Amino acid sequence: MEPKWLEWAKQLQSIAQAGLTYSKDVYDLERFELIRNISVEMLSLHTNVSETLIKDLFANETGYATPKVDIRCVVFKDNKILMVKENTDGAWALPGGWGDIGLTPSEVAVKEVKAESGFDVKTTKLIGVLDKKCHPHPPSPYHVYKMFIQCEIIGGQPQKGIETSAVEFFAENELPQLSIDRNTESQIKLVFRYLHNPQEPAYFD
Repeated sequence: MEPKWLEWAKQLQSIAQAGLTYSKDVYDLERFELIRNISVEMLSLHTNVSETLIKDLFANETGYATPKVDIRCVVFKDNKILMVKENTDGAWALPGGWGDIGLTPSEVAVKEVKAESGFDVKTTKLIGVLDKKCHPHPPSPYHVYKMFIQCEIIGGQPQKGIETSAVEFFAENELPQLSIDRNTESQIKLVFRYLHNPQEPAYFD
C-alpha cells in the first residue's frame, strides 16, 4: 500500500483540482489554489523533487481528477513472457504505456507492442485491471489503473524501439531485473497464472 502522506497529497490535489474547475467565487478559488500548493509542498518534501517540476507533472491538470490508465501487454511464447528493456532505468518491463485519447485499450496494446518490441500482435483477453496503489510500486503522484491485456503474436521480428534497448522472452523462474514502476514481480507471477489457467476470470484491484 502507498504511504499515507502520498495518499493525502493526492487527495488534496484532487479536491483542489475540482474546486479550481467548478468554483466561481474568487475567495474559494484562492483557497483551492492554497490547497493545491500544500499538496505540491508535501510531495516535494518527501521526494526531494523541486516544487516547479512537481507542479508541471502533478498539479497541471484541470477538470475533475480521474485515474490515469496504463496499458501493459502480456505476450507468451513457448511458456516464456515477452519483455523489453527500458532506456530510462535499464530494467525490464512488459511492453506498454499510457492510454491514448482516441484509441481503444486493444489498439493501444497493439501499437505499444509493435513500437517497443517489433512484433505484430492481436489482443485476445483482458487479464486484469489493477490499482497501482494496491501493489508494491514506488510512490507515484498519479492515481493509476493498470490494464493487463493478453496478446498473440501474428507477425514481425524482435526489434528495439525508441524507448527500449532490448527484446527478450523470459521463463517464470528466470525473470530479469524489473522496472518496478511499470510492473512488479508479483504482477508477472499473476499473469503467468493465466498462461497455466486460461479460464481464470479477470483479476481486478
